[in-house]
Amino acid sequence: MNELHRTLADRIVRHIRTSAMTQGQHLTETSLQEILGTSRQPIRSALGYLADQGLLERVPNKGFFLRNPALVSEPAPTDDTSEVAIYLRIADDRLAKRLPDRISENDLMRRYGISRLGLRRVLTRISGEGWIERNEGRGWTFAALIDSVEAYRECYELRQVIETHGLRSPQFRLDRNVLADLRRRQQIVADGGWQRLSQMELFEANSEFHEGLAELSGNRFLLSTVQKLNQLRRLVEYRQTLNTDQVIDQNAEHLAILDALDASDTTQAADLMFAHLGKAKQRKAREEMFLPQPETAAAL
Repeated sequence: MNELHRTLADRIVRHIRTSAMTQGQHLTETSLQEILGTSRQPIRSALGYLADQGLLERVPNKGFFLRNPALVSEPAPTDDTSEVAIYLRIADDRLAKRLPDRISENDLMRRYGISRLGLRRVLTRISGEGWIERNEGRGWTFAALIDSVEAYRECYELRQVIETHGLRSPQFRLDRNVLADLRRRQQIVADGGWQRLSQMELFEANSEFHEGLAELSGNRFLLSTVQKLNQLRRLVEYRQTLNTDQVIDQNAEHLAILDALDASDTTQAADLMFAHLGKAKQRKAREEMFLPQPETAAAL
């Protein structure tokens, strides 16, 4: 199995863990395409790998089904030479400003000891997450990140405006099915997920909540903006120390917003959202950013 399939398998495992899937639930290639952003063939290979590991059951002509949710644990750490490990090293080096804004594939291959094919798979993942772009000519350019207290303040001030407006908008639609799915995912966190889910999984659950409500706003540009802001802060959030008290508080605030929406009180939901994002902004202003220490990029 190649590294791409293993990476997809890890992402499928995280999806199972954060979705409260039950024994016997069907995992379809079509439903996973939207989540993983890739074609069906590599998804099929990743599902086959998980079946070989005993996590899924392969039923001829029907597909793949979850065997036992209790067996699905967080993906194990990878070795230092895997593509996942290279991805994390690039992330740390970028956060620590050890990498310049513009860089060539040859520089990255030399620095990380990775083949061009492997590097391109890593860069494709990074590009999909929105923090690097391919240049029109040669090489790649890193996007600006939300990686400072001031940047976080600006981010949350913008989110207070647009996410609150989305809930108050006349175009906002109360889709009960979507709200029930968002509640189910947040309840996973409340019912012990704050202890067993990884930093990455908790961040994704948080992002899904805010992006789900943004999608109900009926404004495609509001949704794309929230998604972009989540992409830009993803790296810093992944690499910070997990604060379970904050996770519990944020989860309770998410559920309170959903309670207001279930009562069809969008005004109360918007007020709660404004306060929720305001608390996050104040907290970030007090926190020290847990980033790797900057080093010169001259070694490239």
